Amino acid sequence: MKRIIPLGLLACAFTVHAQRIGEVDTVFKFIGPDHKIVVDAYDDPGVKGVTCYVSRAKTGGIKGGLGLAEDKAEASIACRQTGPISFPKPLERTDEMFNERISLVFKRLRVVRMVDATRNTLVYLTYSDRVIEGSPQNSVTAVPVDRGTPIPLR
Repeated sequence: MKRIIPLGLLACAFTVHAQRIGEVDTVFKFIGPDHKIVVDAYDDPGVKGVTCYVSRAKTGGIKGGLGLAEDKAEASIACRQTGPISFPKPLERTDEMFNERISLVFKRLRVVRMVDATRNTLVYLTYSDRVIEGSPQNSVTAVPVDRGTPIPLR
């Protein structure tokens, strides 16, 4: 008998967990939570010593409180070296580091890591996409790696 693993459980095994750094209210809502901007930290699972900080809008109100609201597509990212940089295994030239649902079904916030081998630099891009139509709004940041630590590529 074959054992079937639900896709949702498999996806959870490879999830990058965010740590909420803080939030600020932007619009007061009489019923439900306020609209806000949240800042989350994500440690890069493929690069030890790099943390990305992502700020984004979070919709409040009744729909936001129930998890039914669609958050705005705008996000900003800043990645920094937060410890000694090391690579547990070789990296892909372009790899999705993280993604999170920002609407009930179709919209996702994504963070992609790219390797600029010529400059020995890690480049991180954040954007949102939707099944039918994504958003061109994006934000990019870079983390230079010491030349004595070459970035291993697959």
